[in-house]
Amino acid sequence: MNVRQWSRDLALGVRFALGGGREGWVRAVLTAVGVGLGVALLLLTTTLPTALSVRHEREKERADFTYIYTPTKPSEDSLVIADNDTEYQGADIRGRVMEPEGADAPLPPGLSSFPATGDMVVSPALKELLDSPDGATLRARLPYRITGTIGERGLVGSHELAYYAGADGLPDRINPPDVARIDHFGSPTRGDESDPVMTLLILVVFVVLLMPVGVFIAAAVRFGGERRDRRLAALRLVGSDSRMVRRIAAGEAMAGALLGLVLGAAFFLVARQIVGTVEVFGISVFPSYLTPHPALVLLVAVAVPAAAVGVTLFALRGVVIEPLGVVRTAKPARRRLWWRLLLPVAGLAALAPMIGQGRGGGDFNEYLVVGGVLLLLVGITALLPWFVETVVGRLGQGAVSWQLAVRRLQLSSGSAARMVNGIAVAVAGAIALQMLFAGVDSQYSKWTGNDLTRAQMEIRATGAAPVAEIAEGMRATEGVRGVVSIADADVGDARDEPEHSAQVSVGDCASLREAAILPSCREGDVFYLADTADDTETGKLLTSGKQLYLNPAYGSGDSQAGTVGWRPPKDLKQARSRPDPTGVERSGFLITPSALPSGAADGLRGVVYLSLTPGAEDAQEQVRNTAARLDALLRPETLVSKKRTAEFSSLRTGLFVGAACVLALIGASLLVGQLEQLRERRKLLSALVAFGTRRRTLGLSVFWQSALPIGLGLVLAAVVGLTLGTVLLKMVGAGVRIDWTGVLAMTGFGAAIVLAVTLCSLPPLLRLMRPDGLRTE
Repeated sequence: MNVRQWSRDLALGVRFALGGGREGWVRAVLTAVGVGLGVALLLLTTTLPTALSVRHEREKERADFTYIYTPTKPSEDSLVIADNDTEYQGADIRGRVMEPEGADAPLPPGLSSFPATGDMVVSPALKELLDSPDGATLRARLPYRITGTIGERGLVGSHELAYYAGADGLPDRINPPDVARIDHFGSPTRGDESDPVMTLLILVVFVVLLMPVGVFIAAAVRFGGERRDRRLAALRLVGSDSRMVRRIAAGEAMAGALLGLVLGAAFFLVARQIVGTVEVFGISVFPSYLTPHPALVLLVAVAVPAAAVGVTLFALRGVVIEPLGVVRTAKPARRRLWWRLLLPVAGLAALAPMIGQGRGGGDFNEYLVVGGVLLLLVGITALLPWFVETVVGRLGQGAVSWQLAVRRLQLSSGSAARMVNGIAVAVAGAIALQMLFAGVDSQYSKWTGNDLTRAQMEIRATGAAPVAEIAEGMRATEGVRGVVSIADADVGDARDEPEHSAQVSVGDCASLREAAILPSCREGDVFYLADTADDTETGKLLTSGKQLYLNPAYGSGDSQAGTVGWRPPKDLKQARSRPDPTGVERSGFLITPSALPSGAADGLRGVVYLSLTPGAEDAQEQVRNTAARLDALLRPETLVSKKRTAEFSSLRTGLFVGAACVLALIGASLLVGQLEQLRERRKLLSALVAFGTRRRTLGLSVFWQSALPIGLGLVLAAVVGLTLGTVLLKMVGAGVRIDWTGVLAMTGFGAAIVLAVTLCSLPPLLRLMRPDGLRTE
């Protein structure tokens, strides 16, 4: 290979692209826009690891009492901090209430000074919410005066809702981890063992998100290929050989790719600022997070022009460019299937050795995973042209619009397939990932046991507000239909360190019936539960004949409360245990409030279950506001039927965010490609209109030209996606179950994008369908 000759021919192609008049510039701009969109998303994707790492570091730097040493005595460098998180209209709000105990108390990241008692420092997003009409209900819950904003160093995202408030009296309520004394912020790094299934999920997510971007870039560098080939035929008249014109064509593509790099960098910088102002699926970042690694930037800068040259040379391998024209209008040779099947077969062969490894906790070979998934998805781009050609070759009869579309597809099925390659790859990857996430969901989630038909919220008493007071306040709250309050303590056979102890549950008859099946109940009754399999202590306490003590020091109450003596009544009734609204089965004794000995109620702690009125607006917000009025540290919790691990949920969220960006690129790239094809067929459309063809017929023909390849691409995507999903599920040892609703939703979503792009291309199509488009000079 003559490097000097290659360089000269590539440079000549660049000159033709940039100085070849209006046609050259239009094609270069179309290519640059398509490549630029792909490069921008590629750069954004390369910043994801950095953004996630920065978010993790910020979260770790501001950690207060999780995984760190908690001092037990006040000092000059100690701080008492209380977790006061809440939720508002589905959004999480991180809240901390603080009281410094010395001049050297640690200051949270992002704050310049401690807020005084009754003041708070808030994140910019929370300040905006509180100042807006939508934040009126929340403002009543946070009765603090805003004196400043939290700096970027103290937040994990630009839209995070967070605040730090000043308070007094917190040292008297220390109860780690909800209220703790600390001497520094920050959490040490934990050396958790890697989870092979989670590693597989991360690898597949990145491959599935990046693969469509590469396909789009490869398609973008071929915009205007037919016009370019006709121009290259003229070069043969002046003595250029076929290899030279191919190199010149590659130079033109490289020029568009280089312009695309410039546009991509500009798009990235704009998107970087826009991303800092939006929130997607509850995730937001600061623009400073989105800084790609220099090595990755260099890789993109080299790979994109190189790919443009390679794709162009590969595309021209079957095109004969002669001095008298381009031999493309003749019937091309039928595409061969055998080598196209080698790609997906090779992908399956790469993944096959790892089937079942996830079941035993074995590691997956990262290179085989990436290579296997890539080969399967690339196989779509190889199979789709053959599939489209085979199907449309057998079509024919129908309406005029149908025949126009079919004939056009029969002449250029490759161009039609290129248009839909990206969306087919994206849909196939989405189907496979959906199957994989659904298959391993049970490994990273658990059923809570909550019965949401009996209660939808719960409030655990913290000490400042007794259970009875909380229950009474909730009964008067708008939107609350039912209130069940059960206070808990322990009873033992000695004042300190009892030999035998049992649980005590205190509540009115209606509340006790939520925890047991009672024979009959009225105020003053006492019951014992003897049917609990794991409870051997209650019977011993009943038969010991000793004086019993309600002692909060070894119970669940305040350690400073006094011990209260108690002797069970002789007319003690037996009850049968039943799960409460959260699935917990109680044991020991059930006592109605009037049967408690004097002074015992002061040390009780408990829980209040709330049943909300169906359809009541802001019922949960009203509950949280009432709780804040009773005690600023009360934290009502919404009951859910299932909980997922944080890492698994974050990965799912990251997938949705990435998929949203990829789908946006799909729409933009398809629109650019559609406009480019309409531009190339401008004279043909004008000629058809001049001969009397109705615009409605031409519009329908354009629709069928898009709908047929898309339909075939989605069918192929569904087959490959189901195959890949099945293999991945077998790799992690999960049962294969196809969620047909999800598969149809993915394919339908892909079809909707194409329909939207077709509708957006109608206005320029109508402008092109004019007889004066035949005018030439």
